[in-house]
Amino acid sequence: MASSVAGMADDKRIRPFRIDIPQADLDDLRARLARTRWPDELPGVGWDYGIPLGYVRDLAEYWRARYDWRVHERRLNEFPQFTTEIDGQRVHFLHVRSPEADATPLIMTHGWPGSIVEFTEVIGPLTDPRAHGGDPADAFHLVVPSIPGFGFSGPTREPGWNVRRIALAWDELMTRLGYDRYGAQGGDWGASISRELGIVVPERITGVHLTMLFFAGPFDQPGLTEAEKARLARAERFRSTGLGYGMIQSTRPQTIAYALTDSPAGQLAWITEKFREWTDGDLPDDAVDRDQMLTNVTLYWLTGTAGSSARLYLEAARTGTWGPPEPSSAPTGVAVFPCEIAPPIRRFAERDNPIVHWSEFDRGGHFAAMEVPGLLVEDVRAFFRRFR
Repeated sequence: MASSVAGMADDKRIRPFRIDIPQADLDDLRARLARTRWPDELPGVGWDYGIPLGYVRDLAEYWRARYDWRVHERRLNEFPQFTTEIDGQRVHFLHVRSPEADATPLIMTHGWPGSIVEFTEVIGPLTDPRAHGGDPADAFHLVVPSIPGFGFSGPTREPGWNVRRIALAWDELMTRLGYDRYGAQGGDWGASISRELGIVVPERITGVHLTMLFFAGPFDQPGLTEAEKARLARAERFRSTGLGYGMIQSTRPQTIAYALTDSPAGQLAWITEKFREWTDGDLPDDAVDRDQMLTNVTLYWLTGTAGSSARLYLEAARTGTWGPPEPSSAPTGVAVFPCEIAPPIRRFAERDNPIVHWSEFDRGGHFAAMEVPGLLVEDVRAFFRRFR
C-alpha cells in the first residue's frame, strides 16, 4: 500500500516493541491526581447528571495510591508486540501465534474507550485452547492491533483515518504477517472495522464475528416481539440521552482533547462513565476488574491519545459511517449481550448482513472480552468452527 504522506513509500519492516513507560511519567500522573481541582455536585442526584463526584474521587485515589502500572505493564509485555508503518502511520499490535500450527488467523479490534487491554483475558484461551481445557482444533493465531490514533498507534499524523482506511491498513498488516485468509472480530469501532474488512476484501475474509451491530430502519414492522420493542427502546434512549460524548468527539475532538490530556481525573471520568452505562453492573467495577479498567484508562493517559482517538468519530461522521450500512457479503456471526449500547435485532441485521451465526446471552455488555471473557471465547470458537 502506498503511503499518503509526502508520496514516500512505507517502511514495511516489522519491529519488536516493548512497553517501558518512564518513571517520571508515572510520578507526574500521581502528582496531578493529588492536585485535582474537583467540581461541585448537586445533592442526591446520583448518576443522573453524569458520573458522581464521590465515585470518581474514590477511584482517583485508588489510582494514585494503590494501582501499580508496572504490574500491568509486565503483564502486557508477556504478549509479543510489534510496530510497523502502514499508509504513513505507525501501527502497534500484538501478534500471538498459537502452538497449533494449523490455527485460524484472526484479527481482533477494540473500540473506544477501549484498547488492547480489553483482550488480555481472552488471548490465552483463543491461542492455546489445549492449555485452557479446550479443543486444540479451535486455536487461533491472533493479531490484536491498536487502532491508529489509539494507544501506541497514536497519535494520527493527518486527517482521513476513517473506518475504511483502517480496514485497508489491517488487510495490509495481515499480508505482511503472511496471512492470505483470516477472520475478523470486534466490538464498537472494532465491529465497524471488522465488518468493513468483509466489504473491502471479502475474498480474504473467512468470516466476521461481531459483538455490536448497528442496524438501519424502518423499524415500524408488524409483529415485533416484546423483546424487540425493548431493544428498540434501549437504542432510542441511547440516541436521546447517551450520545453526548459522541456528538462532541465527532464535531470538536480537538477542544475536548485539552481537558482530557491535561487532567487525569477528567480522562478517568470521561472513560469510566461508559464502563457504568454500557456494562452489566450497578458500578463500573461490578462488571469489570478495577485494575484492568484502570490499565485501559492509564494507557490513554500515558500515550496522550484522548484527542487523537476521538478524531475517529469526526472521520466517521464525514464519511457516513453512521448512516445506512453498506451491504456485506462476508459470513457474519453476532453475539448479543443484553447490556450492549443497542443490542441488535436479527430481522433488521439480516437486511445488510449474511447472518450465519446468532447467539443471545443473559449477561454481559459492551466490553464483553472484559466482562464475560469465557462466553466470548466460546462464541468466537463456535462461529469459526464452521470455516475449518
